[in-house]
This record gives sequence, structure tokens and C-alpha cells, in this order.
Amino acid sequence: MSTNQTKTNWAQFIPLASVFFFWGFVAASNDILIPVFKKAFDLTQVQSQLVSFAFYIAYTVGSLIYLLISYLTKGDLINRLGYKNSLALGLFISALGTLLFYPAANLGSFPLMLSGLFIVALGFSLQQTVANPLAIALGPISTGSQRLTLAGGINNFGTTIGPLIVSFAIFGSAINGSETDMSIESVKIPYLVLGAAFLLVAIFLKFSSLPDKPEIVVETDDSISKDRSSALKYPQLVLGMIGIFVYVGVEVSTASNLPAYMEKDLGFLTNEIAPYISLYWASLMIGRWTGAVEAFTDKMDLQKILRFIAPYLAFGVFLLVNAIAKHDLTPFYIYALIILVLILADMASKGNPARMLLIFSGLGILALLIGMSTTGMVSVYAFTSVGLFCSTLWPCIFTLAVSGLGKNTSQGSSFLIMMIMGGGFISLLQGYVADVTTIHSSYIVGVLCFAYLAFYAWKVKGILSEQGINFDKKISGGH
Repeated sequence: MSTNQTKTNWAQFIPLASVFFFWGFVAASNDILIPVFKKAFDLTQVQSQLVSFAFYIAYTVGSLIYLLISYLTKGDLINRLGYKNSLALGLFISALGTLLFYPAANLGSFPLMLSGLFIVALGFSLQQTVANPLAIALGPISTGSQRLTLAGGINNFGTTIGPLIVSFAIFGSAINGSETDMSIESVKIPYLVLGAAFLLVAIFLKFSSLPDKPEIVVETDDSISKDRSSALKYPQLVLGMIGIFVYVGVEVSTASNLPAYMEKDLGFLTNEIAPYISLYWASLMIGRWTGAVEAFTDKMDLQKILRFIAPYLAFGVFLLVNAIAKHDLTPFYIYALIILVLILADMASKGNPARMLLIFSGLGILALLIGMSTTGMVSVYAFTSVGLFCSTLWPCIFTLAVSGLGKNTSQGSSFLIMMIMGGGFISLLQGYVADVTTIHSSYIVGVLCFAYLAFYAWKVKGILSEQGINFDKKISGGH
């Protein structure tokens, strides 16, 4: 798995990063659409949640379509089209989805709106399958997970500003007409603008210097994989698929069960909870900005300085947003100390994705156990800090799972994207455990998820070293 690149190729990485931004922008904007649709179409709460369901189920459907086409044509679809063309095709599919918002708004059709969102996410599914391994490939493999972490930080920027912009576009532009007409009619313009942006980025990427066949998908050692016709014959991928399933599960379920815990057990009012949920998602940004430092520079002294600056810069963004929202910031200053734990853990991992996965999973278990064994604000901070320790796990799992797959990389990537559905299933499981026991003790589900990730980190190191892949051997020419 060696590559002759010694530095990140920024000219190629920056256009690719714009795609990560869109995923976050649109996914978070769905939260604005849900109440708009609920009022305009007179929906029940369950019906309004079909917005999220239509969006996330498209990832799994998209992966299955891709695998089916590859199977029927007896060849990998993305390898045949090329990575650049596949990205452009994914953006074109998403643009087609945004076009449906126009007739859907004119006809006042909720099913047509859902179809539009489903097609947008169907395009995202193809984009994700291509872009994740591509981000790893645009530079030395030793900093691949850091590049994916940086892309995740850009995705978080999208989740932060997406709802604000879409909210302004829908509510800020409403001057005439009744409120119901206003809500649906004004959805058209922002989504048509989004569709135009998708097309522009597709054209831009098509003519960019992105590689069509990145080195990561070129077979490096025939002795390893000549007899492996499918990605599923690689143990690092199969175990990594379960890893993505439980990782997305613990990340989503920890946050989604926190409001109920704070209301029922701690007596918080509903409107007092928002800043804490905001802190949880900001924690992911704090961790990702920290984990991405190595992708920026190979100068060790500068890395040490940036490791302290990056997380507190991200924390400052969270404080600024909450100050603008006129929230009391006093309870959050103590969190600056918990961020120190993240920085030390990041330094201890030394950029090795397997070691980072092991350390961060261990800290995730510790945070949940502290949360379960305490009450009051200590438990709230403990549960919230899970966001810090989840922050860099996606790139670690993804990098480890696709390492050594060669020509099967895009197929393996598609299998991993399919496992995003874990977010829904693990959340339901924790909800069930909470109903049977208590919300406080239901966090044992998250402990079990992290325990599997720690096992994967330990197991995959041996699997990869047998295939001649070692992340501790830094590529020469930078250290």
C-alpha cells in the first residue's frame, strides 16, 4: 500500500472537499423541512419523520443498486466509469432530485417532495462511495485518515450553516401570501439554487485534476489479492462493516437519547437542552479539526502547536454561535478541560488509525460509564464528551477497512456506506432498553458498541500486517 506521494495534493483535495460540505448542508437542512412540511401538509409527527427516513434509506438503496449493476455487468461500475466521472454522475443525480421540488411545490405534493429528497440522497450515496477512498488516496497513505478527518470537519461546517441558510431562504423571503402557501412555495428557490450548485461542481470536478484511477485502487501485491474476486473476501472490510454500523449507531443514539434523560431524570426544560445537544455535535467538529492537523503539515513542531490551537478554535465557534443565540455560556467553560483529554489522546495515537481507534473507543467506554454511574451535570458532560471520542472514528474505520483492497476498493466503500443504517437500528435498540429499564442505564448499548470497535482496532492490526500493511511506517520525505 505504498504510494509515491509524500504530501497531500491540495489542488485535488479542495474541490473534492466541496462535496463533503454539500452532504452536511443538505442533511442538516432536513431538520428545517420537517416542521415546514408538517404544517403545510397537515402531517402527524410520524409522517413528518418520513423526510429523514426517505433521505437515509436512499444511502442503502443506492449502495445496493451500485452492487447489483456491478454484479450484472460482471465488472466494478466505478472502476469502469472512473472516479471523476462517477463523482460527476452522483452530483447530476442529486441535481435531478432538486428539480422535483418545483412541481412538488406547485402541486402541493408531499410524496413528490419525498421523492426529490430520496433522489438527492441517492446521488449522495454514489458520491460517498467514491469520495471517501479518494480523500484517502490524495496523498501518502500514512495521513489518509487525517485527510478524511479534515473532510469530516468541512462536512460539519455544512451542518452548521445549512439550516441557517435554508431557514432564511424559506422564512426570510416570505412576504406575501398565506403562511401555508408561503412555506411550500418558498422551498422551490433554495433547492433549485442547490441543484444549480450541484451541476456547477460536477462540471468543475469533471475538468479538475482529480485522478480517475487513484493509486489506492491499483493492485500493489498480487500475492495478497489475486484470488479475492470480491471485497467481502477481505476480513478487514467485513469486520469494518460491522464497525461502521455500530459507530454510526453509538454516535446517533447517544445524542438522540440525551434530551429525554435531561428532561426526565434531571428536570431540564425542553428549551434549556438545545445548547447541550449543540455542544455534542460541536464536539465532533472539535475532534475532527484536531485529528486533521497532520494532513496540513509534516513539520512536527508546527503540528504540536496546531494540536492545541485547532480544538479550541472549534470550541470558540461553538461559544460564538451560542453567544449570538443569547445562551448562558457559564456552564460550558469547564468543557475546555475535557478537550485537553482529547488532545492528549490524539497525541498518543501518533496518527496511526488502529491505535487511535483503540484509544478513542476506550475513552468512549470510560465517558459512558462515568455518565451512567453519576448524576447531575457530571453525567451530562460525560455523555456529551462521547462526541469528542466519536469524532475521528469514521476515518479510522474507513481507512483500515479499505486498506489493501486494490481494485475492490470502490466495492468495499459501497458496502461501508450501506452500513450507515446502523444509526437507525442502534437508536431503536437503545430506546427499547430505556423503556424496559431506565434511560440512564440504556447507555450500556453504547458501551457494547465501543467495545466492538476496540476489538476491531486490535484485530485489524494483525490482519493488515499479514498483508504487508503497516501504518506505523511513515512514508519518507516528510518526517
